[in-house]
Amino acid sequence: MKTIKEITAALKEAEEWQDWMTEVATDERAGVQKAWQSWNKRQDKKQQLLQEHQAKVDFDRSYGGVSALIAGVDEAGRGPLAGPVVTAAVILPANCEMLVGLNDSKQLSQDKRNAYAALIKEHAVSYFIHFQSTQQIDELNIYEATKQSMKISVESLTSKPNYVLVDAMTLPISIPQDSIIKGDAKSLAIAAASILAKTARDDYMDQLDKEFPMYGFAQHAGYGTKQHLKALEEFGPTIHHRKSFEPIKSMF
Repeated sequence: MKTIKEITAALKEAEEWQDWMTEVATDERAGVQKAWQSWNKRQDKKQQLLQEHQAKVDFDRSYGGVSALIAGVDEAGRGPLAGPVVTAAVILPANCEMLVGLNDSKQLSQDKRNAYAALIKEHAVSYFIHFQSTQQIDELNIYEATKQSMKISVESLTSKPNYVLVDAMTLPISIPQDSIIKGDAKSLAIAAASILAKTARDDYMDQLDKEFPMYGFAQHAGYGTKQHLKALEEFGPTIHHRKSFEPIKSMF
């Protein structure tokens, strides 16, 4: 009979059901049952992720089937007081098994977002990331600046999509499109665009933090946190702050 330690180690290594688990399931030792329950919970979680992934894939395929090129579009950074708004457009391949677990960028840790971003860039049929400057945001307003940036991202794809799925916005493009509320939770392509936009913007704000360390951009990414507002009072706004946003607007 194997020890509890040996069984626990074997279950941690096992990715799917194996014949030797029949004995484990009926082993009455408390330690074995604890390890067995943990393994089953892990399998349930994996199955849930697979089902959620397939639902997102099926949602995208409902716009033209397996062969259609479906572009997902999303943004990051509409709300901050500083930095660009970043948009991304992504066309994913028919086989997206490597992206199981991909979700709205806000639901994932930074490490997971970065890992998924690398996978998306490696496997995407085409993708494009666009940075809309603070100057354009101030000139156009944040809504219009985001819309124009999304249009550029879509039209810069190397493969023309058959259909465009946009997270909660309608774009001035000639390609058939649909505006999806909470799109990053329903569409795999939009979720992928969300990841690319978020990771690209975070990287940008990290670099900005090195140039302007007193504002703490690496911590809050330009959002109006208590730390950021205090720095604005002490040092005033930079060229990267949005002059059309309060409280910066009142500072000019």
